[in-house]
Amino acid sequence: MLETKLKDVAEPSFSRHETFHPRFGWLHKAYSALTDANIGSDVFLRDNATVTLGVGKNMVNAIRFWSYAFKLTVEYPKDPTSRANVASPTWEARWLLDENGADPYLEDTASLWLLHWWLLAKPCHTPTWWVAFHAQSTSRFTTSELTETTLRHVRLAGWEPPVEASVAKDADCLTKMYARRREPTAGSGGSFEDLLDSPFRELGLLEPTGFGRNNAASRWHFTSNARTSLPPALVAYACLDYAARSEPLQSGSIALARLTNEPGGPGRAFRLREPEIAHALEEVAGEYPQMALVEGIGQRSLRFEVNPKDLAWDVLDGYYGNVRARASFPDREAWYATQPPGMLREMRRRGRTDLLDQPTLDRLAGALV
Repeated sequence: MLETKLKDVAEPSFSRHETFHPRFGWLHKAYSALTDANIGSDVFLRDNATVTLGVGKNMVNAIRFWSYAFKLTVEYPKDPTSRANVASPTWEARWLLDENGADPYLEDTASLWLLHWWLLAKPCHTPTWWVAFHAQSTSRFTTSELTETTLRHVRLAGWEPPVEASVAKDADCLTKMYARRREPTAGSGGSFEDLLDSPFRELGLLEPTGFGRNNAASRWHFTSNARTSLPPALVAYACLDYAARSEPLQSGSIALARLTNEPGGPGRAFRLREPEIAHALEEVAGEYPQMALVEGIGQRSLRFEVNPKDLAWDVLDGYYGNVRARASFPDREAWYATQPPGMLREMRRRGRTDLLDQPTLDRLAGALV
């Protein structure tokens, strides 16, 4: 099944990050510029983008890429005849990063777990990351091994083979994003400097297994320790979101074994065992009677009595203090109705039903014709 999985969940995109992993403040900086009436959707194309964003030219491209990869922007042609793409923020970006949003400065580690989930979710714009978490046969790897595994899955997907060096840059960037690169030495600042360099290291998903020449890590492994910074609500959100993405159901159930072991599921993405997922779901189900754990013949399942995507957002929004109930907060349809026509056309062309349901997308995009 893995042989066809990458094609179904990801897009062929490699090394667009300019070798930079996401840094503190980048995503909020991008959202603020995109929603500024004096700047707007072409911020990444402007000659003064480095001044506006306060970073170098290559980092401008990296900020643009990571905003897109985390599903916080949609890119679309500047005009019907242009080859240049501009960007507009998604409703998810509004919900998370607005000053009146859930966590604009990503102060809650739960927000990093959420972004990690969005990064890997379909459509995934970082296939090397998807392969690392969901398609490797072992939890231990070197960057060269991850590169080879990714290239194999690219061939099986039928994509045009990328330059091997581009995939190698992805593998290197992934390890920089999630794990420290060198063993801390006396007076080096240790973990604090590590977290300043990459906030996603706080998740503790990846660790070096040893340090080689020049005190640099040469091999990594995914950890299996307790995820103390991962709230049960985030686990429940990911489980329900995965159920919604897997099968468009208004109600139903999904086996915990699938949630734990299936490529693309929260078990692999968060490196959780089935008992840990079950414990989180049981805790959240106590607050949300529309969901429950049920015992079947030889397996346990998560049952949901309403649309799993709607319930997923109820759980997530509840964790953050009911952001959607705040004054002047737009629902999805209201948000996208105010966005540039090109954005809606691109969403419809690409079938982005992860952002807006198909009937509403068809109605809004159809009204532009």
